[in-house]
Amino acid sequence: MATRHQRGEAVPAGKQKVAAGADGRNRRVLGDIGNLVNLGGPDGKPVYQINRPVTRSFGAQLLANAQAAAAANKKPVAVGVDVAVAKDAAKVAKQKQTSKPSKPEAVITISPDTEEEKKHAEPKISHRNSTKKKVQTLTSVLTARSKVACGIVDKPKVQVEDIDAVDADNQLAVVDYVEDIYKFYKLAESSSRPHDYIDSQIEINAKMRAILADWLIEVHNKFELMPETLYLTFYIMDKYLSMETVFRRELQLVGVSAMLIACKYEEIWAPEVNDFICISDRAYSREEILAKEKVILNKLEWHLTVPTPYVFLVRFLKAAALCDKEMEHMVFFLSELALMHYPMIMYCPSIVAASAVYVARCTLNKSPLWSETLKRHTGFTETQLLDCAKVLVELHSTSSVSKLKVVYKKYSSPDYEGVALLSPATKVVEEMKKLEITSRR
Repeated sequence: MATRHQRGEAVPAGKQKVAAGADGRNRRVLGDIGNLVNLGGPDGKPVYQINRPVTRSFGAQLLANAQAAAAANKKPVAVGVDVAVAKDAAKVAKQKQTSKPSKPEAVITISPDTEEEKKHAEPKISHRNSTKKKVQTLTSVLTARSKVACGIVDKPKVQVEDIDAVDADNQLAVVDYVEDIYKFYKLAESSSRPHDYIDSQIEINAKMRAILADWLIEVHNKFELMPETLYLTFYIMDKYLSMETVFRRELQLVGVSAMLIACKYEEIWAPEVNDFICISDRAYSREEILAKEKVILNKLEWHLTVPTPYVFLVRFLKAAALCDKEMEHMVFFLSELALMHYPMIMYCPSIVAASAVYVARCTLNKSPLWSETLKRHTGFTETQLLDCAKVLVELHSTSSVSKLKVVYKKYSSPDYEGVALLSPATKVVEEMKKLEITSRR
């Protein structure tokens, strides 16, 4: 039994040679493991060893080269790879060429040397997911049923036109503040507009007011005043009559003084008091007109900055994508008819303006009659405008036979495209009214 030599003890020379030989053999074995042994070729020259990983395609190529060399020399050829592995790789490659795989496989090649090997090594992507049918889950079905039960329906969003985009560079258009301004107008119109006053007046009725309104529109037309002046005149007159009892002989004086105030507020070059004295056939003196002007201003507490129908007409016409004068004249024709008709005082200025635009579009057969842009900027739907629109259509249909024809004659002239001569939109409004009644039922 061999004895172990302790550390530091001397070893005999014979044993040192044996140990050295053993160390050499050990190094040779390690060399075989590391593929560092040179194998001889057919001509006795050493064959260079392969240090790269052997892929299936590369193994098949080596096998083919070896078989070709063996057939040429009819001598065994030593190959520096495992022949069994190469045969297996060739068999697999042949099966791939003859048969189509049922499922796509991703073959990853480690460090391919050639472009052709890279193409074969690229993983194939399956397109089965793109043609896969979408399966509705129970959650989606229940969500859809809940929306239908609550009346929530997913509809495509209709794009609302930006009507202020064209005025982005116009500082006078105040594009940055225009939305806030009209929100304020909407809030202020209910508190500032006059209430129903005709029953509280002793000597004045709706017919007398209509006669005065017809005369004021004629005076406004002769003086060629701004449209803002006309609408402010009617506001001042109606507001004062709703706050103060006026006798019949002073009614025209109130109208003249109201127009004088409106002219001073809106016009650059306002008519003089003598002009109003002459136009009223000297029914009132200068002192009477100025005195009534002072009384009206004190009663209204000088509050003249109010949202009249004209303020909303300008905005709503812009939202209607106005492209011709005929539409504009038609809207103002209907709104001036509304000024003469006392029962229209019950409607807010914004509703009167929106209804005038709606009836004008119906009369001129515009499509659509009420767009999403108009709904967005007016704040009203077609159903909300039907009552006021019906009154405007009746005023249009009776304007030609009415005794007060100033507005009808004004808008029958070629200067206003003769819009008053067009047929009123009676059928369109009646059909909309029937649809509203049917929907209520």
